[in-house]
Amino acid sequence: MQAIHVINQDEQNTLEIGPVPDPKLSDKTILVKIEATALNRADLLQRTGNYPPPKGASEILGLEMAGVVEEVGSEVTKWQAGDRTFGLLAGGGYAEYCTIHEDMAMGIPENLSFEEAAAIPETFLTAFQALDWLAELKEQETVLIHAAGSGVGTSAIQLARHLYNARIIATAGKQHKLDTAKELGANYAYNYKGQNYAEEIISDVGPDSVDAIIDFIGKPYWHKNVEVLAMDGRVVYLSFLGGHKVEEVSLVPILRKRLSIMGSTLRNRSEQYKIDLTKDFTQKALPLLKTGSLSPVIDSIYDWTDTEEAHQRMQNNKNTGKIVLTGM
Repeated sequence: MQAIHVINQDEQNTLEIGPVPDPKLSDKTILVKIEATALNRADLLQRTGNYPPPKGASEILGLEMAGVVEEVGSEVTKWQAGDRTFGLLAGGGYAEYCTIHEDMAMGIPENLSFEEAAAIPETFLTAFQALDWLAELKEQETVLIHAAGSGVGTSAIQLARHLYNARIIATAGKQHKLDTAKELGANYAYNYKGQNYAEEIISDVGPDSVDAIIDFIGKPYWHKNVEVLAMDGRVVYLSFLGGHKVEEVSLVPILRKRLSIMGSTLRNRSEQYKIDLTKDFTQKALPLLKTGSLSPVIDSIYDWTDTEEAHQRMQNNKNTGKIVLTGM
């Protein structure tokens, strides 16, 4: 099959489409002809050698896919050739074919295209894990979602609104991303470049008012996050795009407010963990995708021959929502 190769996996790397061995089918997996995949910042890190795939995972970029079942393993009971499916991958999405465990694959709702379905797994499952499994968000709590224009950010806003009826506060650095956040359900949206979001939250919502925070930025937001968190507040860190070394940290608020500080990645979780997460997401959120209450926010769609251009768009932080690749 054809797949995208990383040539010279360092800062001077390039991408090239070329032949690779076909993925091997096992008893409990299905072989999928990929029709679309989507970009994640992990792809940008992996191509420079800074985010290697988990042991045993495909070296090919791509953490999600949508396509058609081509063949099923000998013990597969849930799928047959011709079924439309989408799901989370540990790698291998930038290719013509992939394999996935039958319990990690989800059926594509009839109202969604392959491009729309491919934009769901990584961001919605990451956001669902952060909100539901880790932060344990409760009905009508207040949640602060940073990087609100990202794929995970736009997914988290929708999940917080439709699953928990939460009061949602969003931050981003561009007005069009804040506009999208408000359209998706954010009650408040602040531009971190021109506003001190902690001061704005205290003014608009009140002191110690945020129950949960989903943060991708890290260092620049630590002090402001702690300032606005409520008693028993929770912070879930998903990445540290703004750095990870925080100076002059006082641990006192962690005790005084009984805070929970968590960090998580999804890619290197066990297969069983991801199967359980997929099942829970399928039960709680997939019905809302079928009705259109939840929907992926797609920034742009590129033919996979233009993946370099697509990566540059994400690298420059121009996208609101997901960038999708198709044409495999």
